Amino acid sequence: MFTFLLIVQTIVAVALCTVILLQRSEGGGLGVGGSSAGFMTARGAADFLSRATSWLGGAFIILCIALAAIAGTRNDGQSIDASIANAPIQAPAQPGPTQTAPANPAAPADNGAVPLAQ
Repeated sequence: MFTFLLIVQTIVAVALCTVILLQRSEGGGLGVGGSSAGFMTARGAADFLSRATSWLGGAFIILCIALAAIAGTRNDGQSIDASIANAPIQAPAQPGPTQTAPANPAAPADNGAVPLAQ
């Protein structure tokens, strides 16, 4: 049941994205700008894309709640992967003492100065 609802949820999400992208942009995002001539008229309210958006949005929310309820009540048991717990513990390799000799011991120390370009 969970897998079936998850597949339906995916189809509804893709359809919702498609319907939203097919709608005509009127430049009135969040109520800023745009004309209100076609807002909530009989023709605007009966538009197929706006109705499809509302139905698909409602179906998306209902499916989200149903999937969350099913996932919360599922009792698959808790299993812990113990394969790594039985592995032997290895100590990290200790680096040996390193001594770095200057490339040219007769050269003066640069004290972090950057040499000028030739």
